[in-house]
Amino acid sequence: MVVDEESVISWIRGSFDPLEHVVTDGNSFFFFDPDHMFPFATIVTNDLYDQASDLGRPGVIRLNVGVGRESWVRRFGEPTKRVQGEYGLGSGTDAEWDFTALDTVMPHPVYGRQHWLCVLNPSESTFASIQPDLEEAYRIDRDRSLRKRAGTRAAESARRSSSGATGWEG
Repeated sequence: MVVDEESVISWIRGSFDPLEHVVTDGNSFFFFDPDHMFPFATIVTNDLYDQASDLGRPGVIRLNVGVGRESWVRRFGEPTKRVQGEYGLGSGTDAEWDFTALDTVMPHPVYGRQHWLCVLNPSESTFASIQPDLEEAYRIDRDRSLRKRAGTRAAESARRSSSGATGWEG
């Protein structure tokens, strides 16, 4: 049985907190970071961003997940050093991929080299198999966001210290 878009959204929304879910042009973007800098996962339902997966087919969605390098390499091998955006090459592998294939975990056709994987219309078992990848992607986004916030707080504190301000208005 295929896991539909609403079921994927429901699982993601129920699994991660805090979570920002933004819908643009019919596509879903999931963020830990409230600044919406980099999503950890997306669900794309149309060909606005690339045409590699032929998402204009009725009912076809592509779940994209940004994992860590180690997880990506474990699945697909070392990424190639080719030009991003060339299908088959932008995927980050020398392997030939049918980016229109359903229920197949594969490198993202454009962002594979940046350690993104994707699957079109996952079955229940395929979706279950990539849930750990979604958890990893969320942790990466959360950790990146928290490091950024800590750096911003440290920079503000240093600025206050250098200007003589202590933040204490006693």
